[in-house]
Parts: sequence; structure tokens; C-alpha cells
Amino acid sequence: MPEDIAGSEQMLANWNKNIQERAARYQEMATRVQGMTISERSQDGSVEILVGSNGILQNLVINESAAGKRMAEISGEIMKLLQRAQSRIPQLLQEAMAETIGTQDETANVLFNEAKKNFPAPPAEEPARTPYDRNEINFRVEDDAPPPARPAPPPPPPRRRRPSDDDDDDFGGQSVLS
Repeated sequence: MPEDIAGSEQMLANWNKNIQERAARYQEMATRVQGMTISERSQDGSVEILVGSNGILQNLVINESAAGKRMAEISGEIMKLLQRAQSRIPQLLQEAMAETIGTQDETANVLFNEAKKNFPAPPAEEPARTPYDRNEINFRVEDDAPPPARPAPPPPPPRRRRPSDDDDDDFGGQSVLS
């Protein structure tokens, strides 16, 4: 019976050691992932973002070169960059897992699949289209400025009064009522 107790104690010690080693690897992975950031920049360099490994925007820079752009265009660029950066999180998570806990770990796979679900790949970018690409012609003004004001019509010409010496009303300059 003493052999059974010694074997049980050894098995318990090994189990405890494995749990502690696994916990240390998970802690190392968590530390790595927590320190990761992803940056993205627009093609023209007018917008730059920095996203943390949790997908939250940490920094946004709108450069002076964006001054001539419409606000809708800038906000659309920000959202596109944010989604592109967030879609890279599962890959970074998988790399950190491979280096620390391994990719065969069941918990690691759950974390990875959850990250893929929360941060999917961005939709494919469509090339910029013009009305000519769609065989359409658009006559609308497409800027945010109000329509130009119409010029005021010219004032009517002043009324001409007849000179008083040209009196042809046959009343002799007198009132009709007198």
C-alpha cells in the first residue's frame, strides 16, 4: 500500500507541475497579446490609426493632407482602416499562441475561433467607379457647399413723370373737384 501512496503523490506532483507550467505559458501569451498593436495607414497617407489587440482604437491621426477631402470620405477611410486592422488580430493571436501554448491546445482554438468571429476579414475593396463606368451621367452637384445664390433681379426702372408744363387734361391745372 505504501507504493500506491507514493505513486499517487508522484502523480499529483506531476499534475501540479503541468498545471503551473501551462498557467505560465498562458500568462506569457496574455502578456504578448496585450502588448500587441496594429497600425494602418491610408494609401495617400492622410489618415493613420493604431488599434490594440482588443480591437479598440488607440490612436487616430488625420494629417493636413486630408484638409481638401469631404468629411464623409475621411470618416469612410477611418472605418475601412479600423476594420482592416481589426481583421489582423486573429493572425497575431494565432502567432502568439503558436509561440507560447501551441496551436493544438483546445482553449487556444476556442480563443482563435472567437477572434475570427469578432474580427472578420474586411470586404473586398471595390475600385472607385465613375458615372461613366455605369453608363450613367449624373448632373447633380456632389459637394457639400450650398447651391450658389441667384442674383437679384434688376430693380424696375424709375417711373417717369411728365413735366408739369405739358398739361393736356383741359382742366387748366386745376383740380377736377374744384
